[in-house]
Amino acid sequence: MNLPLASTALNGIRVIDLSRVRSGPTAVRQFADWGADVIKIEPPESVEPDGSLGAGRNTADFQNLQRNKRSITLNLKSEEGIRILKELVKTADVVVENFRPDVKTRLGIDYESLKAINPRVILGSISGFGQDGPYAKRPGFDQIAQGMGGLMSITGEPGSGPMRVGIPIADLCAGLFCAMGVLTALLEREKSGEGQWVQTSLLQSQIFMLDFQAARWLTQGEIPKQAGNDHPTSIPTGVFPTSNGSINIACAGETIWQRCATALGHPEWIEDPRFVKNSNRSDNRKLLNELISLVTQTNTSEYWVETLLAQGVPTGPIYSIDQVFADPQVEHLGIATAAKGTLPFGDTQLVGQPFSMNRTPSSITAPPPSRGQHTEDVLLELGIDDLDTLRQHNVI
Repeated sequence: MNLPLASTALNGIRVIDLSRVRSGPTAVRQFADWGADVIKIEPPESVEPDGSLGAGRNTADFQNLQRNKRSITLNLKSEEGIRILKELVKTADVVVENFRPDVKTRLGIDYESLKAINPRVILGSISGFGQDGPYAKRPGFDQIAQGMGGLMSITGEPGSGPMRVGIPIADLCAGLFCAMGVLTALLEREKSGEGQWVQTSLLQSQIFMLDFQAARWLTQGEIPKQAGNDHPTSIPTGVFPTSNGSINIACAGETIWQRCATALGHPEWIEDPRFVKNSNRSDNRKLLNELISLVTQTNTSEYWVETLLAQGVPTGPIYSIDQVFADPQVEHLGIATAAKGTLPFGDTQLVGQPFSMNRTPSSITAPPPSRGQHTEDVLLELGIDDLDTLRQHNVI
Protein backbone atom coordinates (compact mmCIF):
# COMPACT_ATOMS: atom_id res chain seq x y z
CA MET A 1 0.00 0.00 0.00
CA ASN A 2 1.67 3.21 -1.18
CA LEU A 3 -0.07 5.51 1.30
CA PRO A 4 1.51 6.71 4.55
CA LEU A 5 -0.19 5.33 7.64
CA ALA A 6 -2.47 7.74 9.47
CA SER A 7 -2.13 5.56 12.58
CA THR A 8 -1.02 2.08 13.54
CA ALA A 9 -4.20 1.43 15.54
CA LEU A 10 -6.17 -0.20 12.70
CA ASN A 11 -3.20 -1.14 10.51
CA GLY A 12 -4.02 -4.45 8.82
CA ILE A 13 -7.75 -3.77 8.49
CA ARG A 14 -8.98 -3.27 4.93
CA VAL A 15 -12.20 -1.34 4.30
CA ILE A 16 -14.00 -1.16 0.96
CA ASP A 17 -15.81 2.16 0.77
CA LEU A 18 -18.89 2.09 -1.45
CA SER A 19 -20.46 5.06 0.28
CA ARG A 20 -21.34 8.53 -0.90
CA VAL A 21 -22.68 11.90 0.28
CA ARG A 22 -22.12 12.18 4.09
CA SER A 23 -23.27 9.42 6.43
CA GLY A 24 -21.20 6.68 4.79
CA PRO A 25 -18.04 8.76 4.37
CA THR A 26 -18.38 9.83 8.01
CA ALA A 27 -18.31 6.17 9.03
CA VAL A 28 -15.38 5.31 6.80
CA ARG A 29 -13.37 8.35 7.90
CA GLN A 30 -13.14 6.76 11.36
CA PHE A 31 -11.27 3.81 9.85
CA ALA A 32 -9.12 5.87 7.50
CA ASP A 33 -7.98 8.22 10.26
CA TRP A 34 -6.97 5.31 12.49
CA GLY A 35 -4.81 3.59 9.90
CA ALA A 36 -7.04 1.13 8.05
CA ASP A 37 -6.41 0.59 4.34
CA VAL A 38 -9.52 2.28 2.96
CA ILE A 39 -10.22 1.76 -0.73
CA LYS A 40 -12.81 4.16 -2.04
CA ILE A 41 -14.76 2.84 -5.05
CA GLU A 42 -15.79 5.54 -7.52
CA PRO A 43 -17.46 5.31 -10.94
CA PRO A 44 -15.22 5.93 -13.96
CA GLU A 45 -15.53 9.33 -15.59
CA SER A 46 -17.04 7.62 -18.64
CA VAL A 47 -19.93 6.45 -16.44
CA GLU A 48 -20.30 9.44 -14.10
CA PRO A 49 -18.71 12.65 -15.41
CA ASP A 50 -19.17 14.54 -12.13
CA GLY A 51 -18.14 11.72 -9.86
CA SER A 52 -18.51 13.58 -6.60
CA LEU A 53 -21.63 11.76 -5.35
CA GLY A 54 -21.98 14.40 -2.68
CA ALA A 55 -19.76 17.38 -1.95
CA GLY A 56 -17.76 18.61 -4.94
CA ARG A 57 -14.22 17.28 -5.01
CA ASN A 58 -12.41 20.58 -4.55
CA THR A 59 -14.49 21.75 -1.59
CA ALA A 60 -13.60 21.96 2.08
CA ASP A 61 -16.40 19.47 2.78
CA PHE A 62 -14.88 16.83 0.50
CA GLN A 63 -11.42 17.34 1.98
CA ASN A 64 -12.81 16.86 5.47
CA LEU A 65 -14.64 13.64 4.64
CA GLN A 66 -12.35 11.84 2.22
CA ARG A 67 -8.79 12.15 3.55
CA ASN A 68 -6.47 9.19 4.26
CA LYS A 69 -8.04 6.95 1.58
CA ARG A 70 -7.06 5.30 -1.68
CA SER A 71 -9.35 5.60 -4.70
CA ILE A 72 -10.08 3.26 -7.56
CA THR A 73 -12.59 3.59 -10.35
CA LEU A 74 -14.91 0.67 -10.96
CA ASN A 75 -18.10 0.49 -13.00
CA LEU A 76 -20.51 -1.41 -10.76
CA LYS A 77 -23.10 -1.41 -13.54
CA SER A 78 -20.93 -3.86 -15.49
CA GLU A 79 -20.50 -7.58 -14.82
CA GLU A 80 -16.73 -7.24 -14.92
CA GLY A 81 -16.85 -4.37 -12.46
CA ILE A 82 -18.86 -6.45 -10.00
CA ARG A 83 -16.51 -9.38 -10.53
CA ILE A 84 -13.51 -7.23 -9.64
CA LEU A 85 -15.32 -5.84 -6.61
CA LYS A 86 -15.96 -9.37 -5.39
CA GLU A 87 -12.28 -10.19 -5.82
CA LEU A 88 -11.54 -7.17 -3.67
CA VAL A 89 -14.07 -8.31 -1.06
CA LYS A 90 -12.10 -11.54 -0.68
CA THR A 91 -9.24 -9.44 0.72
CA ALA A 92 -11.38 -7.15 2.85
CA ASP A 93 -12.40 -7.03 6.49
CA VAL A 94 -15.17 -4.46 6.07
CA VAL A 95 -17.46 -3.13 3.36
CA VAL A 96 -19.43 0.07 4.00
CA GLU A 97 -22.33 1.24 1.85
CA ASN A 98 -25.28 3.60 2.03
CA PHE A 99 -27.21 2.66 -1.10
CA ARG A 100 -30.97 2.40 -1.00
CA PRO A 101 -31.65 -1.07 0.48
CA ASP A 102 -32.72 -2.68 -2.81
CA VAL A 103 -29.61 -1.60 -4.73
CA LYS A 104 -27.31 -4.11 -3.01
CA THR A 105 -29.52 -7.02 -3.99
CA ARG A 106 -29.85 -5.81 -7.57
CA LEU A 107 -26.06 -5.55 -7.87
CA GLY A 108 -25.50 -8.91 -6.18
CA ILE A 109 -23.49 -7.44 -3.31
CA ASP A 110 -26.01 -7.92 -0.50
CA TYR A 111 -24.72 -9.42 2.74
CA GLU A 112 -25.49 -13.05 1.90
CA SER A 113 -23.64 -12.71 -1.41
CA LEU A 114 -20.63 -11.11 0.25
CA LYS A 115 -20.65 -13.70 3.04
CA ALA A 116 -20.49 -16.48 0.45
CA ILE A 117 -17.32 -14.88 -0.91
CA ASN A 118 -15.73 -14.05 2.44
CA PRO A 119 -17.37 -15.40 5.64
CA ARG A 120 -15.27 -13.03 7.76
CA VAL A 121 -16.37 -9.86 6.00
CA ILE A 122 -18.42 -7.29 7.90
CA LEU A 123 -20.95 -5.27 5.92
CA GLY A 124 -21.84 -1.87 7.37
CA SER A 125 -25.07 -0.52 5.87
CA ILE A 126 -26.61 2.91 6.40
CA SER A 127 -30.06 3.72 5.05
CA GLY A 128 -32.59 6.46 5.51
CA PHE A 129 -35.22 4.43 7.34
CA GLY A 130 -33.99 0.85 7.70
CA GLN A 131 -33.25 -2.10 5.45
CA ASP A 132 -36.88 -3.27 5.48
CA GLY A 133 -40.28 -2.06 6.58
CA PRO A 134 -42.85 0.26 4.98
CA TYR A 135 -40.39 3.14 4.42
CA ALA A 136 -37.36 1.10 3.39
CA LYS A 137 -37.32 2.32 -0.21
CA ARG A 138 -37.76 5.98 0.62
CA PRO A 139 -34.74 8.19 -0.14
CA GLY A 140 -32.97 9.30 3.03
CA PHE A 141 -32.05 12.91 3.72
CA ASP A 142 -30.75 14.46 6.93
CA GLN A 143 -33.43 17.10 7.37
CA ILE A 144 -36.19 14.56 6.72
CA ALA A 145 -34.75 12.40 9.51
CA GLN A 146 -34.48 15.42 11.83
CA GLY A 147 -38.18 16.03 11.28
CA MET A 148 -39.40 12.43 11.51
CA GLY A 149 -37.05 11.71 14.43
CA GLY A 150 -38.63 14.43 16.56
CA LEU A 151 -35.60 16.71 16.81
CA MET A 152 -37.14 19.63 14.94
CA SER A 153 -40.17 19.62 17.25
CA ILE A 154 -37.98 20.37 20.30
CA THR A 155 -35.53 22.77 18.62
CA GLY A 156 -36.10 26.53 18.48
CA GLU A 157 -38.00 29.09 20.50
CA PRO A 158 -41.42 28.13 21.90
CA GLY A 159 -44.13 28.72 19.32
CA SER A 160 -41.67 29.44 16.52
CA GLY A 161 -42.43 26.29 14.56
CA PRO A 162 -40.08 23.39 13.73
CA MET A 163 -36.38 24.24 13.45
CA ARG A 164 -33.58 22.17 11.99
CA VAL A 165 -30.25 21.88 13.78
CA GLY A 166 -27.37 23.77 12.14
CA ILE A 167 -25.40 20.62 11.26
CA PRO A 168 -26.48 17.41 9.47
CA ILE A 169 -26.74 15.62 12.79
CA ALA A 170 -28.72 12.62 11.54
CA ASP A 171 -26.15 11.92 8.83
CA LEU A 172 -23.22 12.37 11.19
CA CYS A 173 -24.67 10.23 13.97
CA ALA A 174 -25.66 7.46 11.57
CA GLY A 175 -22.10 7.41 10.26
CA LEU A 176 -20.57 7.30 13.73
CA PHE A 177 -22.97 4.59 14.91
CA CYS A 178 -22.18 2.55 11.81
CA ALA A 179 -18.47 2.82 12.59
CA MET A 180 -19.12 1.86 16.21
CA GLY A 181 -21.18 -1.12 15.08
CA VAL A 182 -18.49 -2.29 12.66
CA LEU A 183 -15.79 -1.98 15.33
CA THR A 184 -18.00 -4.00 17.69
CA ALA A 185 -18.40 -6.65 14.99
CA LEU A 186 -14.63 -6.73 14.44
CA LEU A 187 -14.13 -7.40 18.16
CA GLU A 188 -16.77 -10.13 18.12
CA ARG A 189 -15.13 -11.71 15.08
CA GLU A 190 -12.06 -12.36 17.22
CA LYS A 191 -14.17 -14.89 19.14
CA SER A 192 -16.45 -16.33 16.45
CA GLY A 193 -14.27 -16.02 13.37
CA GLU A 194 -17.31 -14.82 11.45
CA GLY A 195 -18.38 -11.49 10.04
CA GLN A 196 -21.87 -10.08 10.23
CA TRP A 197 -24.19 -7.41 8.89
CA VAL A 198 -24.24 -4.11 10.78
CA GLN A 199 -27.26 -1.95 10.02
CA THR A 200 -28.25 1.54 11.06
CA SER A 201 -30.32 4.34 9.59
CA LEU A 202 -30.67 8.09 9.78
CA LEU A 203 -34.04 7.66 11.50
CA GLN A 204 -32.79 5.24 14.17
CA SER A 205 -29.74 7.35 14.88
CA GLN A 206 -31.77 10.52 15.21
CA ILE A 207 -34.23 8.91 17.60
CA PHE A 208 -31.38 7.53 19.71
CA MET A 209 -29.96 11.03 19.98
CA LEU A 210 -33.24 12.28 21.51
CA ASP A 211 -31.93 10.60 24.66
CA PHE A 212 -33.73 11.91 27.77
CA GLN A 213 -36.34 13.68 25.65
CA ALA A 214 -37.40 10.32 24.24
CA ALA A 215 -37.31 8.80 27.72
CA ARG A 216 -39.71 11.47 28.96
CA TRP A 217 -42.27 10.21 26.46
CA LEU A 218 -41.59 6.48 26.72
CA THR A 219 -41.63 6.32 30.52
CA GLN A 220 -43.86 9.22 31.55
CA GLY A 221 -46.05 9.90 28.51
CA GLU A 222 -44.77 13.48 28.42
CA ILE A 223 -44.36 15.11 25.02
CA PRO A 224 -41.39 17.52 25.18
CA LYS A 225 -41.87 20.89 23.54
CA GLN A 226 -39.64 23.63 22.21
CA ALA A 227 -37.72 25.37 24.97
CA GLY A 228 -35.37 27.58 22.96
CA ASN A 229 -32.16 28.14 24.88
CA ASP A 230 -33.73 27.11 28.20
CA HIS A 231 -32.86 23.69 29.52
CA PRO A 232 -36.07 21.68 29.99
CA THR A 233 -35.30 20.54 33.55
CA SER A 234 -32.30 22.42 35.04
CA ILE A 235 -33.26 25.98 35.95
CA PRO A 236 -31.80 28.51 35.38
CA THR A 237 -29.91 27.19 32.40
CA GLY A 238 -29.80 29.19 29.20
CA VAL A 239 -28.40 32.14 27.27
CA PHE A 240 -28.06 35.48 29.01
CA PRO A 241 -27.07 38.82 27.46
CA THR A 242 -23.96 40.72 28.51
CA SER A 243 -22.71 44.19 27.66
CA ASN A 244 -20.74 42.81 24.67
CA GLY A 245 -22.51 39.59 23.71
CA SER A 246 -24.06 36.59 25.42
CA ILE A 247 -23.02 33.73 27.70
CA ASN A 248 -24.36 30.35 28.72
CA ILE A 249 -25.08 29.68 32.38
CA ALA A 250 -25.96 26.16 33.54
CA CYS A 251 -27.38 25.57 37.03
CA ALA A 252 -28.00 21.89 37.71
CA GLY A 253 -29.04 21.29 41.30
CA GLU A 254 -29.58 23.47 44.34
CA THR A 255 -25.93 23.95 45.29
CA ILE A 256 -24.98 25.41 41.92
CA TRP A 257 -28.10 27.60 41.92
CA GLN A 258 -27.10 29.02 45.29
CA ARG A 259 -23.58 29.70 44.04
CA CYS A 260 -25.01 31.41 40.96
CA ALA A 261 -27.31 33.69 42.92
CA THR A 262 -24.42 34.67 45.18
CA ALA A 263 -22.02 35.31 42.27
CA LEU A 264 -24.63 37.50 40.58
CA GLY A 265 -24.87 39.59 43.72
CA HIS A 266 -28.35 38.49 44.76
CA PRO A 267 -28.07 35.94 47.58
CA GLU A 268 -31.60 36.89 48.63
CA TRP A 269 -32.87 34.92 45.62
CA ILE A 270 -31.85 31.72 47.41
CA GLU A 271 -34.62 32.11 50.02
CA ASP A 272 -37.14 33.75 47.69
CA PRO A 273 -40.21 31.46 47.64
CA ARG A 274 -40.47 31.93 43.87
CA PHE A 275 -37.00 30.46 43.36
CA VAL A 276 -36.25 28.35 46.44
CA LYS A 277 -36.63 24.97 44.66
CA ASN A 278 -36.14 23.87 41.07
CA SER A 279 -39.92 23.35 40.76
CA ASN A 280 -40.49 26.94 41.90
CA ARG A 281 -37.89 28.22 39.48
CA SER A 282 -39.58 26.25 36.72
CA ASP A 283 -42.92 27.90 37.49
CA ASN A 284 -41.25 31.32 37.49
CA ARG A 285 -38.62 30.72 34.82
CA LYS A 286 -39.50 33.75 32.70
CA LEU A 287 -39.26 36.14 35.65
CA LEU A 288 -36.00 34.60 36.88
CA ASN A 289 -34.42 34.79 33.43
CA GLU A 290 -35.41 38.46 33.19
CA LEU A 291 -33.87 39.23 36.59
CA ILE A 292 -30.63 37.43 35.73
CA SER A 293 -30.48 39.20 32.36
CA LEU A 294 -30.75 42.60 34.06
CA VAL A 295 -27.65 41.69 36.08
CA THR A 296 -25.55 40.10 33.33
CA GLN A 297 -26.10 43.06 30.98
CA THR A 298 -24.15 45.28 33.37
CA ASN A 299 -20.78 43.79 32.46
CA THR A 300 -18.90 41.92 29.75
CA SER A 301 -19.01 38.26 28.83
CA GLU A 302 -15.41 37.89 29.93
CA TYR A 303 -16.19 39.36 33.35
CA TRP A 304 -19.16 37.10 34.01
CA VAL A 305 -17.44 33.95 32.78
CA GLU A 306 -14.54 34.61 35.14
CA THR A 307 -16.81 35.61 38.05
CA LEU A 308 -19.20 32.68 37.76
CA LEU A 309 -16.47 30.10 37.21
CA ALA A 310 -14.68 31.40 40.29
CA GLN A 311 -17.79 30.45 42.29
CA GLY A 312 -18.03 27.00 40.66
CA VAL A 313 -20.94 27.87 38.35
CA PRO A 314 -20.73 26.23 34.90
CA THR A 315 -20.62 29.01 32.34
CA GLY A 316 -18.99 29.80 29.03
CA PRO A 317 -18.89 32.23 26.12
CA ILE A 318 -20.92 31.73 22.96
CA TYR A 319 -18.52 31.67 20.04
CA SER A 320 -18.71 32.16 16.32
CA ILE A 321 -16.80 29.46 14.43
CA ASP A 322 -13.67 31.61 14.06
CA GLN A 323 -13.68 32.29 17.79
CA VAL A 324 -13.96 28.57 18.49
CA PHE A 325 -10.64 27.84 16.81
CA ALA A 326 -8.96 30.86 18.40
CA ASP A 327 -9.79 29.66 21.93
CA PRO A 328 -6.62 28.63 23.84
CA GLN A 329 -8.15 25.37 25.05
CA VAL A 330 -9.20 24.41 21.52
CA GLU A 331 -5.68 25.23 20.31
CA HIS A 332 -4.25 23.13 23.14
CA LEU A 333 -6.45 20.15 22.21
CA GLY A 334 -5.13 20.28 18.64
CA ILE A 335 -8.39 19.23 16.99
CA ALA A 336 -7.57 21.55 14.09
CA THR A 337 -5.13 19.12 12.48
CA ALA A 338 -2.49 19.86 9.87
CA ALA A 339 -3.33 18.61 6.39
CA LYS A 340 -0.80 18.97 3.59
CA GLY A 341 -1.31 19.14 -0.13
CA THR A 342 -5.11 19.39 -0.21
CA LEU A 343 -6.66 20.69 -3.43
CA PRO A 344 -7.32 23.53 -3.99
CA PHE A 345 -6.26 24.70 -0.51
CA GLY A 346 -2.64 23.53 -0.31
CA ASP A 347 -1.27 23.08 3.20
CA THR A 348 -4.17 23.75 5.57
CA GLN A 349 -6.01 22.35 8.58
CA LEU A 350 -8.98 20.02 8.90
CA VAL A 351 -11.00 18.83 11.87
CA GLY A 352 -9.16 15.89 13.38
CA GLN A 353 -10.41 13.06 15.55
CA PRO A 354 -12.26 14.02 18.77
CA PHE A 355 -10.52 11.38 20.86
CA SER A 356 -6.86 10.57 21.31
CA MET A 357 -4.86 7.43 22.06
CA ASN A 358 -1.50 7.79 23.75
CA ARG A 359 0.37 5.00 21.92
CA THR A 360 -1.24 5.03 18.48
CA PRO A 361 -2.30 8.58 17.62
CA SER A 362 -4.24 9.54 14.52
CA SER A 363 -3.09 12.04 11.92
CA ILE A 364 -3.99 13.30 8.46
CA THR A 365 -1.21 11.91 6.32
CA ALA A 366 -2.82 12.05 2.88
CA PRO A 367 -5.26 14.42 1.22
CA PRO A 368 -8.31 12.95 -0.54
CA PRO A 369 -7.17 11.03 -3.61
CA SER A 370 -7.98 12.09 -7.11
CA ARG A 371 -10.58 9.88 -8.72
CA GLY A 372 -8.99 6.54 -9.57
CA GLN A 373 -5.56 7.63 -8.34
CA HIS A 374 -4.79 4.15 -6.98
CA THR A 375 -6.67 1.98 -9.49
CA GLU A 376 -3.52 0.48 -10.99
CA ASP A 377 -1.92 -0.20 -7.60
CA VAL A 378 -4.98 -1.93 -6.15
CA LEU A 379 -5.72 -4.04 -9.22
CA LEU A 380 -2.11 -5.15 -9.49
CA GLU A 381 -2.31 -6.21 -5.84
CA LEU A 382 -5.21 -8.45 -6.91
CA GLY A 383 -3.18 -9.86 -9.80
CA ILE A 384 -5.25 -8.02 -12.43
CA ASP A 385 -3.00 -6.46 -15.06
CA ASP A 386 -5.10 -6.08 -18.24
CA LEU A 387 -5.86 -2.46 -17.39
CA ASP A 388 -5.99 -1.18 -20.95
CA THR A 389 -8.73 -3.68 -21.80
CA LEU A 390 -10.69 -2.71 -18.71
CA ARG A 391 -10.44 0.97 -19.64
CA GLN A 392 -11.55 0.27 -23.23
CA HIS A 393 -14.68 -1.44 -21.87
CA ASN A 394 -15.36 1.39 -19.37
CA VAL A 395 -14.89 -1.00 -16.42
CA ILE A 396 -12.33 1.29 -14.76
